[in-house]
Amino acid sequence: MSATPSQRRPTVATVAERAQVSRQTVSNAINAPHLVRPETLARVQAAIDELGYRPHRAARTLRTQRSYLIAARMHKAGSDLLDRFLHALTTQAQQQGYRVMLFAEADDTGEIATYDELLGDHDLDAFVLTGTHVGDRRTEWLARRGAAFVTFGRPWGATADHGWVDVDGAAGTRAATEHLLDRGHRRIGFVGWPPGSGVGDDRHEGWRRSGAAVGLDTSLHRSFEDSLDNGRRACAELLDLDDPVTAFVCVSDTLALGVWTELTARGVRPGRDVGVIGFDDSPAARVTGLTSVAQPVDDVARACLRMLHEVIGAREPSERLPDPVLLPPTLVVRDTA
Repeated sequence: MSATPSQRRPTVATVAERAQVSRQTVSNAINAPHLVRPETLARVQAAIDELGYRPHRAARTLRTQRSYLIAARMHKAGSDLLDRFLHALTTQAQQQGYRVMLFAEADDTGEIATYDELLGDHDLDAFVLTGTHVGDRRTEWLARRGAAFVTFGRPWGATADHGWVDVDGAAGTRAATEHLLDRGHRRIGFVGWPPGSGVGDDRHEGWRRSGAAVGLDTSLHRSFEDSLDNGRRACAELLDLDDPVTAFVCVSDTLALGVWTELTARGVRPGRDVGVIGFDDSPAARVTGLTSVAQPVDDVARACLRMLHEVIGAREPSERLPDPVLLPPTLVVRDTA
């Protein structure tokens, strides 16, 4: 028995008809979405989802000489931000006909060794790197191999010979500091990471510049490794000053929750007596009512994929240098500030 029209596998033509666009536009939406206007891309994607259309992967691979396979590293357990980023990247890549190959490594040395193995054993289109830092060897290694890649994170002092997407950490701590200033605080401390981390230095600078602009004491900062206990320690040191701080801007939610714990242990009410703001808007921040700076993870993943299309489509490695993308974060105000 032959299949009825409703039972036949949907094609590019049926998607084009449903979305009221040309077949070429559907093809561009699947193979080069950066060429399609966002509203048109959304309409084509809606038609694809409604019809259940799936591109024929083998045919695409033969036609384009691409594998539609991207590799990315999973970091240690507990990194909520990177977990959310990888989920967004995998989901959005799948919608565009790609697959993300995830692998786990403990450090950069192991990650580079895995790059070498993957490039030898698999036909990968590109890599997405996360957790960039000062002295990062991964980008230099991939560039020497002529591999296509982009990073979620800036080069942090290195020569930028690759595309990158990042979130403006300084803008986030600046918004946090200005919010506390608007609430009447004039003794605003900063709890950060040890100098040299790149990300931490950027967030510290946002607080420092905001405070200096209005004459605040910018010596009110403490630097510790990321942990609840260290957050408590930093809080205690800044509260025990002769002229204690009245609010805290923190480089992470972990340190901010340590501050919150020390305050409550002393009978001080976070938000009413002392302001506290973290960074990354973690699940713990949402549960405890911690005001925090949220990173636009979905937008980061979308920008990384759009940039990858440019990088993969470049004819020569020398052409793989798209304009960087720096996205603004959002201050999510809750009980503690």
